[in-house]
Amino acid sequence: MTGSEGSVSLEVLKTKMAEFAKERDWERFHSPRNLLLALVGEVGEVSEIFQWKGEVSKGLPEWEEKEKEHLGEELSDVLLYLVRLSDICGIDLAQAVLRKLELNAIKYPVHKWKNHSA
Repeated sequence: MTGSEGSVSLEVLKTKMAEFAKERDWERFHSPRNLLLALVGEVGEVSEIFQWKGEVSKGLPEWEEKEKEHLGEELSDVLLYLVRLSDICGIDLAQAVLRKLELNAIKYPVHKWKNHSA
């Protein structure tokens, strides 16, 4: 179910999202199109957070804790809508991600990219 402390599986998130929607009778609104539009909206909210920041350092050391918390909330919304969309579309997101990583490894072999500048 869950991994190390603080981590959670995509399966747990999928189940929790399905229960959340069912308890509120929101399933009827969760069409692929509606979920995609909600996901795009949430990505827009993440973009707004970064909009006027310029380039930021890894780990966001210059950000206030309140800003990091807000970013975490918006990133969570993105993940939750993505998990829900994949569930409604019948896509096993965990397997799709693993497959995509394998395809990327073939497309971008280490020997062609290691020690090369972008």
